Amino acid sequence: MTNVRQIAALTLTRLARDQETLAQLLPNASKQVADVDRALLQDLCFGTCRWYPRIKQVYLQMMDKPFKEKDTDLEMLMYIGIYQLGYSEIAEHAAISETVDAVKKLQKHWAVKLINALLRRYQREKDALNQQAIDFNEQGLYAHPNWLIKAVTKFWPNEAEEVFAANNAHPPFVIRVNAQQNTRDHYLSLLSDAGIGATACEFSDVGIRLDQPTAVQNLPGFEQAACSVQDEAAQFAATLLDLQPGQTLLDACAAPGGKTLHILEAEPELARLACLDISNKRLRRVEENLVRAGVEFQYDTVLVHQYAEDSSKSVSLVAGDALVTEQWCDGSVLFDRILLDAPCSATGVIRRHPDIKLLRLANQIETLANLQLEILRSLWTKLKPGGRLVYATCSIFPEENTENIARFLTEQTDAVEIKIDALWGIEQIHGKQLLAKTNGHDGFYYCVLEKAQC
Repeated sequence: MTNVRQIAALTLTRLARDQETLAQLLPNASKQVADVDRALLQDLCFGTCRWYPRIKQVYLQMMDKPFKEKDTDLEMLMYIGIYQLGYSEIAEHAAISETVDAVKKLQKHWAVKLINALLRRYQREKDALNQQAIDFNEQGLYAHPNWLIKAVTKFWPNEAEEVFAANNAHPPFVIRVNAQQNTRDHYLSLLSDAGIGATACEFSDVGIRLDQPTAVQNLPGFEQAACSVQDEAAQFAATLLDLQPGQTLLDACAAPGGKTLHILEAEPELARLACLDISNKRLRRVEENLVRAGVEFQYDTVLVHQYAEDSSKSVSLVAGDALVTEQWCDGSVLFDRILLDAPCSATGVIRRHPDIKLLRLANQIETLANLQLEILRSLWTKLKPGGRLVYATCSIFPEENTENIARFLTEQTDAVEIKIDALWGIEQIHGKQLLAKTNGHDGFYYCVLEKAQC
């Protein structure tokens, strides 16, 4: 019989060794465990990553000689055991016995007594060991890698403590109500009738935060697209686009399609919506959202001049590189609106992707910022004079956000920033920054640019 801890340890070993994300690894890992154990597998992987920097300090205190690289699976299994005993609600006897059994499943019988002894020691001394880890260095204190602690403290000295706390918390379960089907107040009543506690979001007029996570199948009308799972911060994109009937719009880096659906809900009379992403595999996730909403669409290889007039379907899915527009778009095609949800460090959504603490490195930020600027330059050529582009990231670093916009505005004389008039976010030199809140929105950045008329 498959041991869930064994699969979790092998998953985290691949994450550390091959730099693959949990989003990439968990679908296949989940197939190796019973259906009833899939939630446990996810909790073990996500929870261990969430507290990894502190857990590692505990591990180093307990080990006279850390495991060798060839035994990374045992090291990850120790982290999983410490997570269960120190941070989860799993019964301690089950956590120890099942984790020790996983050592046997890994065919490393020589380590059975060692792992058992270490976990039992942690069980007895966990308060003292945790406190030692917290006192030892900032990685233990904040449960973040050192480079990230330095960066957050540098850029957000007054907000850093709250950012660390939010990143270590479980993310809120937030949904967006489809305004074409319900008002938010009516949908709140539907949730109440279904026994699901929820409150309205602070800033988004279609956002609702659930008191507890639930399976999407429990949400009234979910299969009919009455609502979608989407954080409040991500819900601001559609509003900032200033959508009007008859417009053409490019949703760049569109997967998984949450913003795509919101755009269609906010303005169902668009002339054309093109969803661009780097591969057909990523576009399948957009397709799933469109199918759920009953939206007709087509896959296009190249968008041509007549695409807004001669298609029976108003939504196109296009696989292509945003840096090479001639690959997927005829030179004559221009858009009234462009949403650029740029690939980024994702430092604003660490609580949803805690493996970032293991995977992201400080030297990647400059590379990402340069890529974002190149994509912005490329897509700017596809915007009509008088058109609007919304630049968005889920990063909290100025290098990827306001500094990128400053560089762009310096070189692009036909670009004009439109100030965001909203109650949310922290005003920046350019755009507005949101930081993750423990019981609120994720970290996000927005800037609105318009192209001057010729």
